[in-house]
Amino acid sequence: MRGPITTRLVQEALLDKGFNPGPVDGIRGRRTIGALKAFQVAMGMPPTGLLDASTARALLGATFDPADLPGAMPWMEQAWRMKGMHEKLNNEELKMFLKSDGETVGDPAVVPWCADFVQTCLSLTLPDEALPANPYASISWTGFGAPVAPCPGAILCLWREEPSSWKGHVGFCVEATAGDLLILGGNQSDSICEKWISRSFLRKDGSRWPVTALAPSGSVATD
Repeated sequence: MRGPITTRLVQEALLDKGFNPGPVDGIRGRRTIGALKAFQVAMGMPPTGLLDASTARALLGATFDPADLPGAMPWMEQAWRMKGMHEKLNNEELKMFLKSDGETVGDPAVVPWCADFVQTCLSLTLPDEALPANPYASISWTGFGAPVAPCPGAILCLWREEPSSWKGHVGFCVEATAGDLLILGGNQSDSICEKWISRSFLRKDGSRWPVTALAPSGSVATD
């Protein structure tokens, strides 16, 4: 197998082997996940719906580093696709996206929606992942998944006004330095964008990783 592995290539391979991933559009949606699970079951593998190295080898006939495979962080792929959406300028399209997983907190031009954005990205791309009981409250995400050192792809929960306040923000880590965190999130300057925020605003146990995803390439222990 030569050339980069893409989600579109995976979809084509699934279709060729008789597993329908839906439209061959390069988007890792629920139908692609379902087709990949069905393929894994047929091959006697755990039906994770994730393209790990063993699944890639069985499907595509090659071995790769899982960190380089498409779908390693599908929630981030989804978030990147929505970057630039504005709560007023793109209101109808944004409302449709936030409702696309079946539920929403409401009109993003009216109510805070950072947690709704995180919930939608994860719900669409990791359908087996257990979400917080109240996924629309940013503080609820401190109990999500498993603790992880801040790293690309981690879900970051931050406090606002004071550390003990329920008020806060949640988004996805793009980059982490010793002092700051680059966050891709919704309701940042009324849009989906990147923003640097001081690491001092990170809540205790506020960096989390989905348990049904491939493990991050770095440490999975809290720092």
